[in-house]
Amino acid sequence: MKVLLQYVSKSTVYKHVAIMTVLFSVLLMNARAQIEPMFTQYMFNETFINPAYTGSHENLSTTLLYRDQWVGIAGAPKTQTLSIHSPIDKRRLAIGLSVMNDNIGVSHQLYVSAAFAYRILFPHSTLAFGASGGFVNDEELFTELHPITAGDNQFLYNSRKLFLPNAGFGMYYYNQRFYAGLSIPRLFENNISTSPFMAPEKNSLDFNLWNYYLATGYVFDLSDEVKFKPSVMVKTVLHAPVELDMDVNFLFNDFLWLGGGYRTGDAVFGMVGLQLSKLLRIGYSYDYTLSALQTYTSGTHELTLQYDINLHKNSTISTRYF
Repeated sequence: MKVLLQYVSKSTVYKHVAIMTVLFSVLLMNARAQIEPMFTQYMFNETFINPAYTGSHENLSTTLLYRDQWVGIAGAPKTQTLSIHSPIDKRRLAIGLSVMNDNIGVSHQLYVSAAFAYRILFPHSTLAFGASGGFVNDEELFTELHPITAGDNQFLYNSRKLFLPNAGFGMYYYNQRFYAGLSIPRLFENNISTSPFMAPEKNSLDFNLWNYYLATGYVFDLSDEVKFKPSVMVKTVLHAPVELDMDVNFLFNDFLWLGGGYRTGDAVFGMVGLQLSKLLRIGYSYDYTLSALQTYTSGTHELTLQYDINLHKNSTISTRYF
């Protein structure tokens, strides 16, 4: 950690290379793949991935998201999220709240999580350490099904609502042009049993099942009117293949975002966004499925709306690139 902080204190491009190297080394020593879900436009709001991202907009930031996955398939995932976060205590600390409603078939899950970040402030950059804690309200709505045999006892009642605890940890370094973060969004394994002879839930801490996320990106000036932002997300868990999200975005005249990318083994996607002001952004993405599901679905749609409230009336506001 001392070596990392020494590099952070230096204002050179080698600082960025050093931090990315340290984070990749930590990641690859511990894991190899991932099973957690991911949003296509994650690079504009990482609160559900990394609690250390909390407060990074330096204002009170609110983001709404709607994702309609695998359109055309009955019971396919539909997700709505809300996240709010802000720095406090002269920007040294940050707090946030994230809510996600996730529906897959008859499975309904409501995620609620609070996040806290401790921030080390440097002249032109910030290094943050974050933790999150919350619960998942899980319920299976069997009464919504239409079984072939009317009155089937297996589908007369919904499952009992379960409240499953969880927590996360992360670190996040950024300045105006660069960011890198490493996180474990879920520390606990929540196992649900349908057997009447066993406890309905079991929550355990299993290091072998931790999902590790590494995200990094940089903003380049191609001209006075065009900025170029490549970014990558690595998702790994032990004994499974590594998954990569690789994407590029172009920003024209600080107004129009255009981009696209590739998610290994899953989809290619395109993105468009409007930076209506330095505090207001809307975005849309479309995923074209590459898996065997492409025969049955027309793709995935995702909408985002992000609005920041300036907490420092006398400060200069700059456009957020991530």
